[in-house]
Amino acid sequence: MQLVIIGGDAAGMSAASRARRNRRDIQITVLERSQTVSYSA
Repeated sequence: MQLVIIGGDAAGMSAASRARRNRRDIQITVLERSQTVSYSA
């Protein structure tokens, strides 16, 4: 299974973390416009 998350802000990284906890075998790709991602706003 593959998951693409658009936006590396707190909501996007939270979604990636939750997906990883629920499915250890999932392939996660996070697309972010800037060079840095943030887990907290």
